[in-house]
Amino acid sequence: MALNKNALIRYKTIDKCLQNTYKKWTLSDLIEACSNALIEYEDRDVNVSKRTVQLDIQMMRSDKLGYNAPIEVYEKKFYRYAEEDYSITDIPLNEHDMDVLSETVEMLKQFKDFSLFSELGGIIHRLEDKMYSEKTHKAAIIHLDKNEDLKGLEHLDTLYQAILKQVVLRITYQSFKARHPATMVFHPYILKEFNNRWFLVGRISSKKPILTLALDRMINIDYDTAIPYNDGGFDGDSYYENTIGVTVLNTDHLLDIVLKIDRSNAPYVLTKPLHSSQKVIKTTEEKAVIVSLRVHINYELERLILGFGDSIEVLEPRMLRTRIKKKLMRASEKYN
Repeated sequence: MALNKNALIRYKTIDKCLQNTYKKWTLSDLIEACSNALIEYEDRDVNVSKRTVQLDIQMMRSDKLGYNAPIEVYEKKFYRYAEEDYSITDIPLNEHDMDVLSETVEMLKQFKDFSLFSELGGIIHRLEDKMYSEKTHKAAIIHLDKNEDLKGLEHLDTLYQAILKQVVLRITYQSFKARHPATMVFHPYILKEFNNRWFLVGRISSKKPILTLALDRMINIDYDTAIPYNDGGFDGDSYYENTIGVTVLNTDHLLDIVLKIDRSNAPYVLTKPLHSSQKVIKTTEEKAVIVSLRVHINYELERLILGFGDSIEVLEPRMLRTRIKKKLMRASEKYN
């Protein structure tokens, strides 16, 4: 059930009033308290009707929000908690709540390398303590693919902050092909994750092409505030529109790809398309599926196709079909 902010303010206000047992609370008192609270938080007059507060009390009494508040009327006009120590802020979590929180905590931990989650980290630890104290620890139901030993993750937050604050970087970088590291001035645009690896996308200057740098090849990163930042009008969604993975090529490499997937693997490709451009051309008599894609023919596309082994066949273009055929033949020779 979705709750607006005003409703939550009213619930907390009614709760705070009823915890004060030194005062007898009429419905008019509760309405006035809710109105004053909304003025304080919203800095404007908010009309709180009698009907609104009556519905709030009804909602707090119910189990729709898990409150089950023991609100009672006495002397035919005053409201109080039947249990003096009750508060909606002290409601114990039920088993379902604990399971949901457990899985949420596990997912939030994936982002521990970003400083914007540093304050959340304390909350996560407190949630974990709460969960351990209230239930027996269970194995995670949701298991996310991750590699704690992946190099470069320590750079995530530095790069994130540079993009957020639009600061130019000086990056010492050594690709797998380079013999020695080199330092470059870099205007960072976005961080991109693919296949459990992280990449920084940007330019060394506004006149140069877009570069994609792997975080695990970065040796050192420094901020350079003396150089004006230039985002170059970069749009990540449009930049990667025709690409599988991170290797974006020029329009010469953008072609229509036609693939034939055998019947046993066809459901996987239909339920999880290889790319947003995927279209089904037809289903054969053998229940194989022929699909088309319009993407760049890059390294990641080839790896994707090769990953299907003998269950996929490249029909078009001929150039890609020949390239995949040669790689499969060389692979086969290694087993002879």
